[in-house]
Amino acid sequence: MEAFLVSTSIVALAEMGDKTQLLALVLAARFRKPWPIVLGIFVATVLNHALAGAAGAWVTTVLGPQVLRWVLGVSFIAMAVWMLIPDKLDDGETGNAPRLGVFGTTVLAFFLAEMGDKTQIATVMLAAQYNAYAWVVAGTTLGMMLANAPVVWLGERMMRRVPVRAVHIVSALIFLALGVLALWVPA
Repeated sequence: MEAFLVSTSIVALAEMGDKTQLLALVLAARFRKPWPIVLGIFVATVLNHALAGAAGAWVTTVLGPQVLRWVLGVSFIAMAVWMLIPDKLDDGETGNAPRLGVFGTTVLAFFLAEMGDKTQIATVMLAAQYNAYAWVVAGTTLGMMLANAPVVWLGERMMRRVPVRAVHIVSALIFLALGVLALWVPA
């Protein structure tokens, strides 16, 4: 249960102001069909985080506990620094109707946007840290949905009220604490 709760909270915080959250805002403004967008975000996240979680679980079979501890510790600290760098969305909007429909466009856009993203890297690290693949993937997926679904429905009003910089700082502090704990506390 710890893996689920930690994964949910870390990803929900890490996602605030992230490029995929900005993508959710753009899709909501462009298509104005919240249900297919939210469902597309969910499907893309499950697929992406299942792959990331599998990569994290695989890493634990390759690296010994001491090496893994150092890799995780340094990775969490690097993630803390990365959290302080704001994301921007490259908007290549053409205005044409999507060929794949709203749902298909959302799945594809979100899956690709998550590749190498903070939350995907966090999912790899969390799956490596906790021996609970399903709980980590479920938690990171819930965290993504908690951060992105409200943006689809509430849009710009929510983005103006949430102090994104403060959320990034809190997220960075959490990742820093996890990194220090991983380095300090022996496995």
